[in-house]
Amino acid sequence: MTTRGLINRLFYFTIEDETMLAEAFADFDEDVFAITYKVLGTEDVFVTTAETREAMIRHDVAYNQLAQEDTSRVAIYHTALSREELADYEDALKALALAYRAIALACVGVNGETDLGFELSKSSKSYTYFTAPAGHTFIWRIFHERDEAEDFLNKLTLGEKEALEWAKSIPLASSEELVGYH
Repeated sequence: MTTRGLINRLFYFTIEDETMLAEAFADFDEDVFAITYKVLGTEDVFVTTAETREAMIRHDVAYNQLAQEDTSRVAIYHTALSREELADYEDALKALALAYRAIALACVGVNGETDLGFELSKSSKSYTYFTAPAGHTFIWRIFHERDEAEDFLNKLTLGEKEALEWAKSIPLASSEELVGYH
């Protein structure tokens, strides 16, 4: 699904009429996984993958590109199942993170079940979901700060070395380091 071997980018853009996206996506080839997300707190800023942007260009969808973000700056922590089912959708997950202006996502559950020990509804703003084409819906914890990810994963995994190393290796310390688009 993603262009292997190249530096992948995610793109912030605006579009005159967002209904154009749905109309254009219906015409894309079946093998294109087209996805865009509206950036939280904006009325007209979207983020998309390179694959979707290329399809938009091929179909002459008029948009105004605002900025681009290197996908390697956004981190994803998988469970074994999410890694298996979502390996080809990494850029879509990273675009989802950017829609929340987040620097990382960690998979914390599947199909509404978590090992978190609390109700998601009490802190729902810290979570999102992504449904895999294979059918499972994965629950993701959103992180805006590296320290926040370290603390959360330390508690969630009871100090598991791999999880803590992942959190410490998140490329950005804060979402303030994300590319601006205004």
